[in-house]
Parts: sequence; structure tokens; C-alpha cells
Amino acid sequence: MGGVSPLWYATRATGVVALVLLTVAVVLGIAANAGLAMPGIPRVVTGGLHRNVSLLVLVFVAAHVLTTVLDTYTPIGLVAAVVPFSSAYRPLWLSLGAVAFDLLLALALTSLVRDRMSYRTWRAVHGLAYACWPVALWHGLGTGTDGRLPWLLAIDAACLASVAAAATWRLSRVPAGTARAAAIAAVVLLPAATIVFAAAGPLQPGWARRAGTPAALLGPVSTSSTPPAPAQPTSTAQPTSTAQRATGGQP
Repeated sequence: MGGVSPLWYATRATGVVALVLLTVAVVLGIAANAGLAMPGIPRVVTGGLHRNVSLLVLVFVAAHVLTTVLDTYTPIGLVAAVVPFSSAYRPLWLSLGAVAFDLLLALALTSLVRDRMSYRTWRAVHGLAYACWPVALWHGLGTGTDGRLPWLLAIDAACLASVAAAATWRLSRVPAGTARAAAIAAVVLLPAATIVFAAAGPLQPGWARRAGTPAALLGPVSTSSTPPAPAQPTSTAQPTSTAQRATGGQP
């Protein structure tokens, strides 16, 4: 089998960068929503930074989708990028990516026609950004083939901690009530659920098969009672076979 396509690297790189930028956009959005201004910096500047980062998210997500579709080692078509459960490759986790992409498209399109919408409607749609973030995070954890790499786990943990901290700070400024209690419960449960999911799923041997990777893309099943140690990909030595690329070197 030949060497790894550059698209394989590009897909993963653009996905990671998109998640980091989306995290920054969400944190800036939370701060702006609370009326927080940086010392010596006009709010119009911070508002512009939020918009520009959001646009960069769309650029990197579009690049992530495009490189995923063009890299033909997995059966992921353009339709699967926007229509959930239309691909046989890790259907649930890939569908989360499609949902996140659709939410981002809705945000972009409504922003273009903001002048023709009521402020309340626009705000309601814009709030989808907060739903998009955890969906994108779980998509990366469930679909990504490099999920065991320490540096990638550190990035995911940093993104999770940043959003949780920003949301906690924002809720501390909200009057007590049912809505505040529900939001606090969500802020507590999301990180806990993410940690449990990662520990019980992507970080365990055999995740590629359980996640729904087609059998044709998996390596041969070992008949030994003790499975061989998984070959971990690194930033300098990546899987070169179709099966290894589909599983990230994981059994």
C-alpha cells in the first residue's frame, strides 16, 4: 500500500483547528453576551474579533468536509457531510459532525439576512452555536482516529475546561431561578458525560469496530485470547495501510 494521502493529514488538522476556533468563538460569545469588555479595547473591536473567529470556523469546517470527501479511503460522500445517518462509516459519530455542520450553516445564513429578521428570532438561531460546540466535540472524539494521542486529548480537555469555565462565570451573574438551575446542571453534566464517554469508548481497545467502522476497513481480527498491543500513530509516523488509517492504529 502506498503512502498516506496528504488529505488524511489535512482532514485531521482542519478538524482540530476548527474545534479550537469554535471554542474561542463560544467563549468570546459568552463574554460578549454578558457585556464583558476588555480593558482599553472598545466593545466594537471584541465584537469584530468574535465575528472574524466565527468566519474562520466556517472556513476550516468547510476545508475539513472537503478533504474528508476527497480522501477516498473511506466511503464518506458529500451528502453524508450534511445529511445525518447517510454514511456507513461510523454512522452515529459522523452524523454528529453533519449536525454540527448544519447548525453552523444555519448560523451563517441567518447572519447574512439578519436585517430581515427580528432580533428575537436571530438571537434564538444564534444560540445554536452553544449546541453546536458539544456536538462537534463528541463528533471529534467518536470519529477521530487519533483520539488516544496525549496532545490531542490535552487539546480536547483544554477546550472543555475553557467553555465550562466561561459558562460557569456567566451563570454566576444570572439571577437564581429554574432556568439558571437547569443551565448549571448542564454545565456540570456535560464535562462529566464527556469524560465518562471518552474513558469507556474511544480510549478503550476495539473502539474502531464498536464505533461502526466497516469491516473492510478494519484489520484482521485476532483469534488470540490476548489481543496484540495497538500501534499508536504519532505526528511523525502515521498509519499507511487502509485498515490502519481507518482505525488510527487502534484495534
